[in-house]
Amino acid sequence: MLKYQIVPVTQFMQNCTLLWCDETNEAALVDPGGETSRLLRAVEERGLKLTGIWLTHGHLDHVGAADELRQATGCSITGPHKADAFWLESLPGQSEMFGFARTESFVPDRWLDEGDVLTLGQQRIEVRHCPGHTPGHVVFISPQSKLALVGDVLFQGSIGRTDFPKGNHADLIASITDKLLPLGDEFTFIPGHGPNSTFGRERVSNPFLTQPIW
Repeated sequence: MLKYQIVPVTQFMQNCTLLWCDETNEAALVDPGGETSRLLRAVEERGLKLTGIWLTHGHLDHVGAADELRQATGCSITGPHKADAFWLESLPGQSEMFGFARTESFVPDRWLDEGDVLTLGQQRIEVRHCPGHTPGHVVFISPQSKLALVGDVLFQGSIGRTDFPKGNHADLIASITDKLLPLGDEFTFIPGHGPNSTFGRERVSNPFLTQPIW
């Protein structure tokens, strides 16, 4: 069974997710935006074995601790899609702009694409390429657990911003309506910020989906 703990990090209260297979205790940190020592402590407190660092997209508040974690643990960085390479290259500028400690650019060990499959212990995690917020945004899907980690694509009552470089509102709406909502109303999703929700709830109540403007 797949289990998780949300650890909000940075002044943006970004939802870093500690995700693990309770059969093997193998774990991944999804979108570690900062506070490396706190994230490592969360792994240790649960007695887990960290095996991967997974990224949904290249914004600083989602990747700020990724390379430091890689150096500290030897775990590989997986994701996002290569279309977000320019965001990872611009991390020093992003950190200066938002008042973070300087964050150096890095290259992940593996880029992801639509249809890729990751394993976490006994769990199978599917990858969807969901551009819009950023061009290389990916989402992690567990069909067995009916759980999705959607980064900044979709939120409770809102959707991701598209006013960043290479953002695209039409692409974002298509990602949500064509790739996420069809997974089923019962799917719970963990957004990059704020509380969890379900695709069913957002389908009927999210004003950006029920009264779309595009």
